[in-house]
Amino acid sequence: MTGKARIAALAGLGVLAGCATAPVRTPTASPDRPRATVVNPAGLERVLGRDADAVIALFGPADQDQREARGRRLQFVGPACVLDAYLYAKDGGRAPVVTWIDARTPEGADFDRASCVAALSRR
Repeated sequence: MTGKARIAALAGLGVLAGCATAPVRTPTASPDRPRATVVNPAGLERVLGRDADAVIALFGPADQDQREARGRRLQFVGPACVLDAYLYAKDGGRAPVVTWIDARTPEGADFDRASCVAALSRR
């Protein structure tokens, strides 16, 4: 690449970089617009990566235990929230472990996962 071609390429990149910096408008909360649910990763380590026996020892017997060909879903229901723990086998033949959890209110609205873990471990 010649010196002029290199300068032209760098100048083009500079122009493109300027296009990528558009102002970001932060949405404001209003009474008719609900706030986004804040995801709190602290506390999830009590469940994520654990096998079914460890999760059942933490929360008690599952309210639902659904098994599929490749996975398992344990559901725990409390007065404040419902937690679904999804277990899948990792690294070949090892026992399935929790790889994802969902939490919601009994009515179906989103609920903070770590808060649900804390609430259910006190039941």
